[in-house]
Amino acid sequence: MSITAVCILKAFGPAVDGKEQVEGTVKFTQSEGAGTTLTGEIKNLAPGQHGFHVHEFGDNTNGCTSAGSHFNPLGKTHGAPEDEERHVGDLGNVTAGDDGVAQINISDQLISLTGPHSIIGRTMVIHADVDDLGKGGHELSKTTGNAGARLACGVIGIAKA
Repeated sequence: MSITAVCILKAFGPAVDGKEQVEGTVKFTQSEGAGTTLTGEIKNLAPGQHGFHVHEFGDNTNGCTSAGSHFNPLGKTHGAPEDEERHVGDLGNVTAGDDGVAQINISDQLISLTGPHSIIGRTMVIHADVDDLGKGGHELSKTTGNAGARLACGVIGIAKA
């Protein structure tokens, strides 16, 4: 049996300089006893890498700011998805092409759609800058990956089967 969830990413606030706002859809699928796969796309990004994280709260009442910090129930420092030392919500970077579209195809063994560390009801955030994966030496590297502003976000919800 598999479980699916979905997140609709939306920007908050007015468009800047007439540019289209960042938006996208991410689907999460988890089969029993397996990791979670994320698929989808995010549009209207600047070309290049952008930090991509699950944040602790499913609260977007104050835009993406009210989503809190990265989801970190194990009390670890920020890292790359393949690192032992990482937040549960650390999913690294997605890369937008010259067309401003990032295709999402990520498999992760730590995030889950069930159990005490479920990401259901939490917020997915796409950031303006590259996530340095905790290795950048910046004062924010070990907490946020120095990934910059929150461009768009959305609450992860259970999807219709």
